[in-house]
Order: sequence, then C-alpha cells, then structure tokens
Amino acid sequence: MPEVVAHRGASAHRAEHTRSAYELALEQGADALECDVRVTRDGHLVCVHDRRIDRTSSGRGVVSALTVAAMAEIDFGRSATELGVLTLDELLGMVRASPRQTKLFVETKHPVRYGGLVEHKLVALLARHGLATPETQADSPVLMMSFASAAVRRFKAAAPAVPTVQLFSRFTGARRGGVLPPWADLAGPDVRLLREDPGFVKRAAALGRDTYCWTVDAAADIDLCRDAGVRYVATNAPRATRLHLADPDAARFGSVTQQSPPAIG
Repeated sequence: MPEVVAHRGASAHRAEHTRSAYELALEQGADALECDVRVTRDGHLVCVHDRRIDRTSSGRGVVSALTVAAMAEIDFGRSATELGVLTLDELLGMVRASPRQTKLFVETKHPVRYGGLVEHKLVALLARHGLATPETQADSPVLMMSFASAAVRRFKAAAPAVPTVQLFSRFTGARRGGVLPPWADLAGPDVRLLREDPGFVKRAAALGRDTYCWTVDAAADIDLCRDAGVRYVATNAPRATRLHLADPDAARFGSVTQQSPPAIG
C-alpha cells in the first residue's frame, strides 16, 4: 500500500504551504508532508513554490529579493487570513512535534538566483535539527528532492545518509528502464508518465529504487499507483486518498478544488 504524502499540505482544502494546510494534513493522517523551498534575501529557507509570491499571497515580489520580516504582514492564506511566510525551520518543528511519525519531503527549486546555496542551507538546517546524519536511510524522517540532477548530487555529497528523490516529468535516455544517477535513491515521476508506462515502477524496483509519484488526486491514478507498486503518492487531498486506498468503494472523488491555481511540480 502506498504511503500518502500531503502535497504542499492538505492543499485541496487550505492555501498551499501554510501552517493550517500542514496542520490539516497531519489531522487527516498523512504519512508524510511535502514542501518546496527557496532562499530569501536574508538567507532563510521558506516554503514557497513559485519564484514570486504573487500567486499565493496578497503581496508581490521575488522570494530571493524579500526578507522574512518583509513577508511577515503579507497574507498567504488567501480566503482565510494567514500572515507571514512559513519557514522550513517552522515546518520541521511541526513534524518533530507531531505525535505520529511523519516524514517530510523537501524539494529545492531551480534555477534560482543563489544557485547551490539552497542545498547548503538545507543541510545546515537539518544539522541544527539533528537530522542530517541518520543512522540509516530508513531512519531518516527527511527526504530531499529536486528536478535538478545537479542539486540532488550536491545535496547527496553533503548529506549522504539522507535519502534523495530525482523528480522528472519525461523519460530520457536510460531513465525509462528505471536507471537513475547514483546520487538519487528514489525515482520521482509525474503520474502522467505512469499512465503511459506503469511498468516503470517494477523496472526501477528491480534496480533497488522505490518510486515517489506526483501529483495523485484522481481515483484512477490512485488505483494505478497502488497496482503498480508505487511507494509514495503525493496528493493534494490526503484524507480522501487514504480513504480510497483503504476502501475504494467508500471514498468519493470529485474535482480537487485549490485555493489558487496549482502550479506543476
């Protein structure tokens, strides 16, 4: 049975990357949370998907040109007021304080103004939380991922015991056969690729690579991932996805309504 990863929190019901979205995801029993991170002008990692904050807040501007203090009075909640950007430090604190064992998937965004600084900042923050050197990969509550292979390689060199996910939205070269670069521990395909080729999951597994699939909301896609043997499914609606996995006849799936138009990845 796949583990359910709350994509940007319970983002079908609460504004993405907000404290309330992640609190709801934990209440809904998500096995893991997922976030995107960028570096602010004052060197903090914040949970924002886009290069700019315009789509997901009442403010405007480029994340790398703004400070956390400058974003403190900006509303990131849209329909329900939620002032201030969520930092990764805060989110890690939420995960560690959760009474249930919960993983956190952290995606570093590229290209960015500060290049590899985001991975260096991430390793340093994990070290401060005592999470950069787990005894084994299975013990790690944090997984790092990126579409940028160089970013995954950079992070793996600095924190070899923390699992990594290579995200991708198309098959290239040997990837269709399940082959990943040595610094990537899990495959991270778009669910659209599995609709085209569900056998990819088994080919990757034969090479020792589990699969993290995004973004899985439709009942047919959940069934596809479960039947293919996907390890982790990223979804905007963790409760509905969990219900469907437990009993497909009991859960009702309609269209997923976002607080704001979703961005890919």
